[in-house]
Amino acid sequence: MAGGWVSVLGQGRQQQRQLQSDREHRCEAARREAYSACIASTKLLSAAWWRFSSLVWDEQSTSEQRRASFTEVHEAWVRFSTAVASVAVAGPVSAAEAADELRVAMYDWEKAGMDWFAAALREGHGRLPECDERFKQAWQAKRAPDRAFQQAARKALGTDQP
Repeated sequence: MAGGWVSVLGQGRQQQRQLQSDREHRCEAARREAYSACIASTKLLSAAWWRFSSLVWDEQSTSEQRRASFTEVHEAWVRFSTAVASVAVAGPVSAAEAADELRVAMYDWEKAGMDWFAAALREGHGRLPECDERFKQAWQAKRAPDRAFQQAARKALGTDQP
């Protein structure tokens, strides 16, 4: 009887360890997916903004082309914003905070781009050095939060060790 009881207790502990291990694996997979989506969407949003910048600066671009490019940027922003929200859910807090700081920096860049787009519509062209300068400054400012998020993601996944 005692042997059977010990066996049942051992099986119960083994099941708890297995459940905990499965939970940890699901959490890590969710984090990897969220972090990858955030990094990828950041790169896609950045690329969309640089395409917009090139197009708006081009003397041959039309208002319709600028509008289409701006629509592409907006769609990329939605993907990026969704990815940041996924990181907030996946955690941990340090990665979520780093993703939020990246979102704020990307929004500042977004705002510079939106203002440039509005000015281009008003002026009939986008060759506006003051807008270009602000755009590039916002791009520079987002670089550190971008690196900080990647570092927080590596730390959360335990891949920050050589």
